[in-house]
Amino acid sequence: MFKKLALAAGTALIAASSGAALARDSVLHLPLADVLEMPEAKSQLDGSVRFFLAGAPTPAVQSRLGSDTSNKKTNGVGKDDAQACRWAALSALVSFQKSAKERGANAIVDLVSYYRKTEYKDAALYECHAGGVVVGVALKGEYAKIGQ
Repeated sequence: MFKKLALAAGTALIAASSGAALARDSVLHLPLADVLEMPEAKSQLDGSVRFFLAGAPTPAVQSRLGSDTSNKKTNGVGKDDAQACRWAALSALVSFQKSAKERGANAIVDLVSYYRKTEYKDAALYECHAGGVVVGVALKGEYAKIGQ
């Protein structure tokens, strides 16, 4: 009888603690400039498309070519949250760059974080959500042609 109770209590404890571990959702607000300064960014972003968070100074917009979102995730296991966030944000920017080139745009303007369709606007920071296993960044912005 005691073994059955101990087993049941242990199983309940494991279930409760693993649920809490999986439910982690740490919100980080990090500088987009740190992503753009990564060595990987310098090799994957070719400079033909510039990125401007909403509220940041932007060169004159000559034309707007539609809006889009990019929702990227990365494995956060064994990584520092901020490091994993930078990777996810870089993936989102690479995706925007590819689409911008296809549309003839040279900038993404009015970029906002758009995690679970909730906007977070800041002229220097983006929002990242770090869970127990997965880290995600969602961005929404407008393709544009800007003056140099």
